[in-house]
Amino acid sequence: MENATITDKDREMAHVCMECPCGKTARQEQKGLVFECVKNFAESVCPFCQAYEKVYGRKAHEPIPTV
Repeated sequence: MENATITDKDREMAHVCMECPCGKTARQEQKGLVFECVKNFAESVCPFCQAYEKVYGRKAHEPIPTV
């Protein structure tokens, strides 16, 4: 991904993705219909998923890394 400037709006939109039931399920379950929808459809259409990728540097369906 290019080195684009992350704005406050990007952060707000990424937060919406973090709270989205579909995004949460996809990140937690890593399987099923919701996961496939987020992986194959939402990321190319949903501006919140796109902002999530821009802000966090990973796809909206990828699990949140644990420490």
